[in-house]
Amino acid sequence: MTFEKIPYKIYLSEQELPAAWYNVRADMKHKPAPLLNPGTGAPMGFEDLRGVFCDELIRQELDNDTAEIPIPQEIRDFYKMYRPSPLVRAYCLEEKLQTPANIYYKFEGNNTSGSHKLNSAIAQAYYAKRQGLLGVTTETGAGQWGTALSMACAYLGLDCKVYMVKVSYEQKPFRREVMRTYGASVTPSPSMETEIGRKILQEHPGTTGSLGCAISEAVEAAAKNPGYRYVLGSVLNQVLLHQSVIGLETKAALDKYGVVPDIIIGCAGGGSNLGGLISPFMGEKLRGERDYRILAVEPASCPSLTRGKFAYDFCDTGMVCPLAKMYTLGSGFIPSANHAGGLRYHGMSPVLSQLYHDGLIEAVAVEQTKVFEAAELFARVEGILPAPESSHAIRAAMDEALKCKETGEKKTIVFGLTGTGYFDMTAYEKFHNGEMSDYIPTDEELQASFDKLPQVPGLD
Repeated sequence: MTFEKIPYKIYLSEQELPAAWYNVRADMKHKPAPLLNPGTGAPMGFEDLRGVFCDELIRQELDNDTAEIPIPQEIRDFYKMYRPSPLVRAYCLEEKLQTPANIYYKFEGNNTSGSHKLNSAIAQAYYAKRQGLLGVTTETGAGQWGTALSMACAYLGLDCKVYMVKVSYEQKPFRREVMRTYGASVTPSPSMETEIGRKILQEHPGTTGSLGCAISEAVEAAAKNPGYRYVLGSVLNQVLLHQSVIGLETKAALDKYGVVPDIIIGCAGGGSNLGGLISPFMGEKLRGERDYRILAVEPASCPSLTRGKFAYDFCDTGMVCPLAKMYTLGSGFIPSANHAGGLRYHGMSPVLSQLYHDGLIEAVAVEQTKVFEAAELFARVEGILPAPESSHAIRAAMDEALKCKETGEKKTIVFGLTGTGYFDMTAYEKFHNGEMSDYIPTDEELQASFDKLPQVPGLD
């Protein structure tokens, strides 16, 4: 079969926007382990989670069996403002690298939030609004999730309280101001506003914070404010479900031209982008229909998959959330203040953790100076200034393409370009000034954190 030349950008029509999210858990032989009550060690059900999460989102969180969950029309209408997003054939990058590989990237940065986070933000805000809630609380690292949620809440008329990791709050004041433009209140975390925040500051004076700290504060704020619930931008099953729209569009665009990827690459912090990008491909792999090599890329400063333990752990530093079984560095691990704020999380999505544990995903950790070298080259040849998080996937995609150059193999590489880096100029400045360092935690530091993993009643 012959096909016309593949365009630089492949666009789907609005009519081709997915009508349902794909739940990869339905095809998993080994389901992700249930969330546990940290006090009793018992699995947490619908009623146990109602004080923190929205009702419909809990149902999605606990549903391991329904393969397709319809996307409500109001969410699809919102998606049409920026979706379907383009799948780009990186002809310029291929030429620059002189590689026989074909490289594609799914670009999720063509909305004001600057990233893929809006795909789940509008869904979570929609279900909160439908439940009759007043507002939601959340955490944000680099600020993409907080920006996305503030946009979604503004659209639906909900209040939005954001706890932003302090190092990002200070490094990215403009991201903070976009959130405030959309009506959100933004607090640097850890803060003196919550009991958890005050406790963390007492134990770690001068800390730059982490996603785990910010999660604790946001959960406490939701629990103490009637009419509010907590929403999360990554890690949870429901978030990966919403983000499956990325992979579904990617696969539909590739299918138009009969392209079958060999390698699918995504950056990994909590797992929302990677989980969303790979979902339909992983479904085929799980069903035995087709095989793909899937690669998760994480920062060497926060290497949860490559150096973490597969164990039950708290999702937050304050230890107020349920226990999740995942690859973790320990909830007390606070990563160095690197410039990929969205990847500075101690754990990994239970779905991705299980898939990795089962050998269905590979993982690699990369240093941030190498990441920014790749980001700069990509910006110069492809014309998009990438976010530091996305640039982890760019680095790995370039490395794989250069391996093809050595072997002469013509592999097809697809990676997720999760967002733009226009609010990350402090990071680019540090890189250009030669002030960026590569901090990698020692085995001793990680072991000290592992030693504090929770002892779960009823489990070894």
